[in-house]
Amino acid sequence: MVKNSETKDAGLYLPLVEEFFSLQGEGYQTGKAAYFIRLGGCDVGCSWCDSRFSWDQSIHPMVKTDAIIENILNSGTDSVVVTGGEPLMWNLDYLCSHLKNMNINTYLETSGAYHLSGKWDWICLSPKRNMPPVTEICLIADELKVIIEETGDFDWAEKYRSFVNKKCKLYLQPEWSKYDIILPSIVDYVKTHPAWKISLQTHKFMNIP
Repeated sequence: MVKNSETKDAGLYLPLVEEFFSLQGEGYQTGKAAYFIRLGGCDVGCSWCDSRFSWDQSIHPMVKTDAIIENILNSGTDSVVVTGGEPLMWNLDYLCSHLKNMNINTYLETSGAYHLSGKWDWICLSPKRNMPPVTEICLIADELKVIIEETGDFDWAEKYRSFVNKKCKLYLQPEWSKYDIILPSIVDYVKTHPAWKISLQTHKFMNIP
């Protein structure tokens, strides 16, 4: 049995949901080839989440982080995206330090609800109403990606725009199940608020992971 100190404290094991080599489908890095690591565990509980299968950490195996790193190296990638679930429920210092030592770029996708671990070349913050992000991540995020389900979400987006740094890239992304309904409103909003850009889930259009 994996000891708790070896999981959350040291990051030597991580609850691996899936790993695959694909293209980033969303936000600023859209179209970039990267190796994806999806970690289990999330208590944010978004009603529209498209990766609910990752929420329950207990059903996903605790895998040696060294084994994950070996798979990354064998893929030939130069970039890794760590997502979830909510990946910051876990200590990512060990994973990132080894990847950085091997000159692999590290990208994080997070709700920001937990304090930061790991060293990252790019942090994409996607804040959620259920568990708002901690201040430290707002201040250092490279990208703010807000999911728009209804027109009231624009005010939520502007609230977090005021928290991030001035260099942070700003994206509004339609919630997938409401895509046809909400997209026209997002288009109109971006026309009148040009600091924002639209992010689409292009991997779903391309039918890739």
